[in-house]
Amino acid sequence: MVDVFTNKNQTTPNYKVDFDYTKGSGRGPEDWGKLHLEWAACGQGRIQSPIDLGAQSPFIPERSVPLNSDYIQAQAFLANRGFQISLRWEGLAASSAGGITIDNVAYALKGCHWHSPSEHTFHGYRYPLELHMVHQSSNGKFAVVSVTYKMGRPDALLHKLMEDMRSLGSEDKRLGFINPRDVMHNYHNVAYYRYEGSLTTPPCTEGVIWTIIKKVKTVSWQQLITLRGAVDCGYQSNARPTQPTNGRPVWFFT
Repeated sequence: MVDVFTNKNQTTPNYKVDFDYTKGSGRGPEDWGKLHLEWAACGQGRIQSPIDLGAQSPFIPERSVPLNSDYIQAQAFLANRGFQISLRWEGLAASSAGGITIDNVAYALKGCHWHSPSEHTFHGYRYPLELHMVHQSSNGKFAVVSVTYKMGRPDALLHKLMEDMRSLGSEDKRLGFINPRDVMHNYHNVAYYRYEGSLTTPPCTEGVIWTIIKKVKTVSWQQLITLRGAVDCGYQSNARPTQPTNGRPVWFFT
């Protein structure tokens, strides 16, 4: 059988990967916390991500609070990090691409990346793709906005990136100006979940504010194949298993 997710033109990524997603490999998710001292939270943390948004997550309905974002177009770069494809924005200012505000705290957009299948599950179901928009405050705290995808019509942002993704090698690729609103188009007044968790890759830093958009976008089969084929062999499936909620509440903003 032909592996449709293997990129035959792959080159060595410019990012050293000390972990993988294979159970029993000694470097898989169950062992992340043992690989490096600074990764201890991956095994010992109590508010880890991702989680299942289902029966075990006590949803707390909240009043309608629109996502407060002020994204602007900025210089973007595409990179192969070995275990995922990432898109980052850079400029003279720390918040060159804008960001979001949560509880009066500003978080500047740093970049986004994709996980396939989705890391968060919904009553046990995994979507084929999940995008994470990573933001950081001036004091180093993280806030991540998550968007999930089902199979269907092509995604507009991925459509722009397809050719660059196919030819992506070990060097970051300058893309020109890209507006993050291409990801969050028409997502201002939508329902979303919010909870406190962690980064989903080592070092699994805790205290991350997660905002998970309820509305599901679509991605084409060809886009999914290209995205998964662009990463290192063995990382086409790069979703961390769901973590115990440990009684954490999940707020649902309608």
